[in-house]
Amino acid sequence: MNHTKSSQLFAEAKKYIPGGVNSPVRAFKSVGCDPVFITHASGSQVYDSDGNSYIDYVQSWGPMILGHAHPKVIEAICKTAAEGTSFGAPTHLETQLAQMVCEAYPNIEKIRMVSSGTEATMSAIRLARGYTGRDKIIKFDGCYHGHADSLLVKAGSGAATFGVPTSPGVPADFAKHTLTANYNDLDEVKQMVAANKDQIAGIILEPVAGNMGCVAPRAGFLEGLRELCTQEGILLIIDEVMTGFRLAYGGAQERLGVRGDLVCLGKIIGGGMPVGAFGGKQEVMDQLSPGGGIYQAGTLSGNPLAMSAGIATLTLLKEEGFYEQIEEKSAYLEKGLRDAASRTAHKTCLQRVGGMFCTYFQEGPVSNFADAARSDVETFGRFFRAMLDKGIYLAPSQFEAGFMSIAHTRENLDRTIEAAQEAFSSL
Repeated sequence: MNHTKSSQLFAEAKKYIPGGVNSPVRAFKSVGCDPVFITHASGSQVYDSDGNSYIDYVQSWGPMILGHAHPKVIEAICKTAAEGTSFGAPTHLETQLAQMVCEAYPNIEKIRMVSSGTEATMSAIRLARGYTGRDKIIKFDGCYHGHADSLLVKAGSGAATFGVPTSPGVPADFAKHTLTANYNDLDEVKQMVAANKDQIAGIILEPVAGNMGCVAPRAGFLEGLRELCTQEGILLIIDEVMTGFRLAYGGAQERLGVRGDLVCLGKIIGGGMPVGAFGGKQEVMDQLSPGGGIYQAGTLSGNPLAMSAGIATLTLLKEEGFYEQIEEKSAYLEKGLRDAASRTAHKTCLQRVGGMFCTYFQEGPVSNFADAARSDVETFGRFFRAMLDKGIYLAPSQFEAGFMSIAHTRENLDRTIEAAQEAFSSL
């Protein structure tokens, strides 16, 4: 495919935007090529500035489970936009969407809308600290919860040591309140909690990790965390920014049967528009300002365009058989990709949970970030470029999940499998 125009636009963007992009992974740096610049999208397809079309498995990093530009979502946005795009004042749309989310998640008794997933996780951690009167949190290596200072932290030198910053600009004094454990290692978490008795405010994790590919929790891991948090007065913060309303209408917590004290949600509840939310038990949420003393605010929180898009989206997701169709399409693609990968000399491991999937270039299984980091990222880059040239748009990183939408057709899936067969052969 010709990508001349996209490359020209990228060169121009780099003159005015750091790195030419407004979020680092969009730069395609880890896959060894320039990014494609998207002009429009419809259903399962995205189109670039050179006129190329692609079957899209990025889906705006997950939220476009209905596909792009769904007519009913666009209609809702346009109708609301005609009446005003932002008020900085309450609207009934906020209450409507909040009620829908609370009905989908029994452990969310009250919810606060924000404008991004990062804002949701940052606010949930502040709330956990304020509610418990404790400072420390535990996160897991390879789980991404946005770019707030206390979350840009990697593991220290031992199981119970403090974390260290992963980015310049993050003070060590902030990072010292964050402990980092290995995902799926319950014993390590128990050691950390014991070594920091009555000091841990919250444990935050992705219930299915989508920022190190696609990693499911081992049997008993989430259940063990739930039990530990209950015993020790720690709030379990389940980050469903990626999995919420994707793995089931009630998210990963419905699918896996474990409930958090606080839940973070992302763009899917706004039909892909800039939105996030965090919610949980009433007694915890009522500690937020203005009812309580824990401050959190946002001028654009509950933006009417995002709220109306979210209401339209969740209404469609409730239709009978929706998630069964996502599962069927995803299983079909998984089988096809596995068969295609089996014919290559390269070691591969395909992992999938519902409409999320990842092909690792290594032997599996992948259970944590240390496992994922052993992947052959150079070979993945070649595979990514080969697929892009065949009109298949995958996440431009070995460590990101792919996503299925209801708009993907059997023809789309067959084309993807055929392209993968050719791409694996070319490696």
